[in-house]
Amino acid sequence: MAGLRERQKADRTSRILDAATRLFRETGYGAVRIEDIAQAAEVSVGTLYNYFTNKGDLLLAIVLMEVEEVLAAGKAVVDNPPRNVAEAFATLIGIYFDHSLHYLSKEMWRTAMAISIEAPATPFSVRYTELDALLSRQVCDLVRRMQVLGFARAGVDAEAVGQLVFNNLNQMFTEFVKQEDMPIEILHARTARQNAPVAAFLTGQGAGA
Repeated sequence: MAGLRERQKADRTSRILDAATRLFRETGYGAVRIEDIAQAAEVSVGTLYNYFTNKGDLLLAIVLMEVEEVLAAGKAVVDNPPRNVAEAFATLIGIYFDHSLHYLSKEMWRTAMAISIEAPATPFSVRYTELDALLSRQVCDLVRRMQVLGFARAGVDAEAVGQLVFNNLNQMFTEFVKQEDMPIEILHARTARQNAPVAAFLTGQGAGA
């Protein structure tokens, strides 16, 4: 019986998130009402509120789906990275960027970022920051893994380099979602260009290496 209840709960959650994702993308986050999402998900408004307290919670849940999937995909790169450091960065970051618009539109990302900045102490903002930290940690793990494998210089602070690379890609992604007409190919190219000196330094090819 408990198993059936869990399956029903998972099914309702999935329907609610699918409906919210579709409506946020089609209509825009601000224009969508909780009632619209409940109707599209074929649940009552009361049932929806049993799962999510507001639209912000729904948006955060969608962001969480996004991050969980890219972290899972990124783990394979960390475990077995390309020998070329620049290529390893591009492969991992490419996963982040290419999946970024799978669930969320640029407008949804802007809203999530704005909520996290405007109210940094709320549960939404705290969790959003935690998700960023998980992605940053994975980039650091990639640097450490390349050092272990001998692809990158062992004496370099992997934590600092990983955070540097992540902070830059995060800023580049913010610029990307701010510009509706900016294609993702430009994001890839600009980030790869900025990561090239870091990769050269890690392989002993940078100035002063």
